[in-house]
Amino acid sequence: MAAELHVELVAADRSVWSGEATLVVARTTSGDIGVMPGHQPLLGVLESGPVTIRTSDGGTVIAAVHGGFISFADDKLSLLAEIAELADEIDVQRAERALELAKSDADAAAERRAEIRLRAVAVL
Repeated sequence: MAAELHVELVAADRSVWSGEATLVVARTTSGDIGVMPGHQPLLGVLESGPVTIRTSDGGTVIAAVHGGFISFADDKLSLLAEIAELADEIDVQRAERALELAKSDADAAAERRAEIRLRAVAVL
């Protein structure tokens, strides 16, 4: 079994993060899943939520992911998201304002996106 896996986190508009990891945790339509080196091949649909990447150097990368797909084979994990942003890129005040606006507009989808962004930052 390999000691690490190669991870590519890609949004529709850019490559968000790429590197070696020992564990990736993401939410799929079937529930939360943890992928480690040597995991069985998989293909799944990502739910909106934080993705946690434990890097090979002992660090942690958190990203807010909004929909997409997860694919794993041969110790290569691809997370193809509609929208994804690293937690350290998220402007907390802007996300809080977006949450309040979404609540006042009764926009459930926008409210969910703002909540996911704030949850990703809170994990840091």
